[in-house]
Amino acid sequence: MPTISHTIDIAAPADRVWAILTDTAAYPEWNPFITKLDGSLTRGSRLAVTIAIPGAKPRRFTPTVTVVEPERRLAWLGRLLVPGIFDGAHSFDIEPLTPESTRFTQSERFSGLLVMMLGGMLRSTESGFAAMNTALAARAEA
Repeated sequence: MPTISHTIDIAAPADRVWAILTDTAAYPEWNPFITKLDGSLTRGSRLAVTIAIPGAKPRRFTPTVTVVEPERRLAWLGRLLVPGIFDGAHSFDIEPLTPESTRFTQSERFSGLLVMMLGGMLRSTESGFAAMNTALAARAEA
């Protein structure tokens, strides 16, 4: 199963990084990758997520929140049509390094019949992760 990931160290405490990550109403102000996220960040909730992949039209999908561990981890599972066609398990992991610094990792594990046919999209998605993580760091460190 292909996995893409991007990690960044942020000169800000974990609670600040978590607060920015979970303030989804503010995403249009700073987030170049996830440009819109509607829904409750509670386990089992369905979200409406719009992503901007570099070089492609914005895409909207409706994942289900699978993990919410405040100041540690947020994860969801998205599917194309039915399970097994194209599934993506997306996660945001927050690791405190010191009281004033945090390691932030965004990753997604893909599975399903169409994964191998969409390799180019996966590379573009990884650059979207990098853009979001860099923007998150800039906002948290400001």
